[in-house]
Amino acid sequence: MPADLVPLPLRIGGAPVATPRWRDVFAPWDGRVVARVAVAGPAEAEAALAAAAAAAPAMAAMPAHARAAVLSRAAAALAQRADAFVATIRDEGGKPVRYARGEVDRAVRTLAACAEEATRLHGEAPALDSAPAGERRFAVVRRHPLGVVVAITPFNFPLNLAVHKVGPALAAGNAVVWKPSEKVPATALAFAALLDEVGLPPGAVNTVVGDDPSLGGVLVEDARPAAVSFTGSPVVGWALRARAGRKRVTLELGGNAAVVVDRSADLDDAAVRVCDGAFAHAGQVCISVQRVFVHRDVFEPFRARLLERVRRHAVAGDPSDPATVVGPMITAEAADRVEAWVGAAEARGARVTRAGVRRGNVLPAMVVEGAPLDSDVHRREVFGPVLTLDAVASFDEGLARADDTEFGLQAAVFTADLDAALEAEQRLTVGAVIVNDAPTFRVDTMPYGGERASGLGREGVAHAVRDFTRERLLVVRRAATRAGEAGAR
Repeated sequence: MPADLVPLPLRIGGAPVATPRWRDVFAPWDGRVVARVAVAGPAEAEAALAAAAAAAPAMAAMPAHARAAVLSRAAAALAQRADAFVATIRDEGGKPVRYARGEVDRAVRTLAACAEEATRLHGEAPALDSAPAGERRFAVVRRHPLGVVVAITPFNFPLNLAVHKVGPALAAGNAVVWKPSEKVPATALAFAALLDEVGLPPGAVNTVVGDDPSLGGVLVEDARPAAVSFTGSPVVGWALRARAGRKRVTLELGGNAAVVVDRSADLDDAAVRVCDGAFAHAGQVCISVQRVFVHRDVFEPFRARLLERVRRHAVAGDPSDPATVVGPMITAEAADRVEAWVGAAEARGARVTRAGVRRGNVLPAMVVEGAPLDSDVHRREVFGPVLTLDAVASFDEGLARADDTEFGLQAAVFTADLDAALEAEQRLTVGAVIVNDAPTFRVDTMPYGGERASGLGREGVAHAVRDFTRERLLVVRRAATRAGEAGAR
């Protein structure tokens, strides 16, 4: 480990916690050591759960304005340290600096939105006198925090996806046990240290980094948490849900996002947005463009525009270079898998246009035409810099092909026909249909989540805050008026 790197402990109970085992973190771009972090085991998991359970009453008692102030201070502190977080996300995750900067900026805004939502936990007052039995009674529905929330986050957005879970949980008055991806622990531990500085009760956020696959299951199965929010692979996510018992579970599990290009589309605009949506951060984005279906009347002109955009814009290489779009895959194993899937499609007759050659963990942008519909590049989530391109006879066929998948996170259509856009919204089984933009579009306050194998529930700040609360009904019966009292008054 370089001499200037300070080892990063876990954060439990509002304090740093060293462990018997430490692990070096290597940059996917060049293999250098960029951090050394403490590794959690069963003892640290138990300590984190106990600390969160102990902090939950203090969080529940914290008034809304105080929770909002804490989250506002966290947003301000993150903005002040933005450069350091950008560098860490770039180094340990290989995210190109242009996207690392965007992630930090988004995280600041997401925290600010969480602060606002902390003061918007409105209840309701149902009219009980809609039935005779409800006369002389009134009711109020209030929202209360769940208690302890488990948050499990992936490598590709190590900061903003964490904020989407931790921030709403705190805004609602909960304590959190957070397990970030072991591939990008330095970002998580730096953010956890920041949260311990802004005035939260000790133990409000407890961060455990571990490379034991069973650690997440230990947190999910424990009786103390009331909710689990997980972003990651479908295999792991659905397995955790099965082990969660009666807890509330939110799952965001990725997909193989489709785009349908209608013959009325602005082809120049569509080519730009499809390319950028497919290859940013080497396609390691849950809503990255993967499958593109183009009306045959405009297929050739769209294809020419797309390939030209890929050739000129999908620059692969050093994530520190502002021009880089396609950075390294997170591991060599991930790069090997993507190459194997593309090679298998090619062996079965697909045509592959590569915008360069592989260098270490960096794969070039790849456009795959004519891949068999049962090939991995069509059916599974590639999570790499790969786009499939196919002609379809009609917009209707494009929608059918787009919806022929087990996933359903987001999809997009490019069209100038309003009826076509509305038809897409009606027919596509997805969490969101994006019109005239890539399915990678996301504003952090909008509801976000998928259907089918892509997950369960919705994120987005306001939706998550509500999901991390429980409703409780209060009914008050007014006493009968005493005879003559009204006249005396």
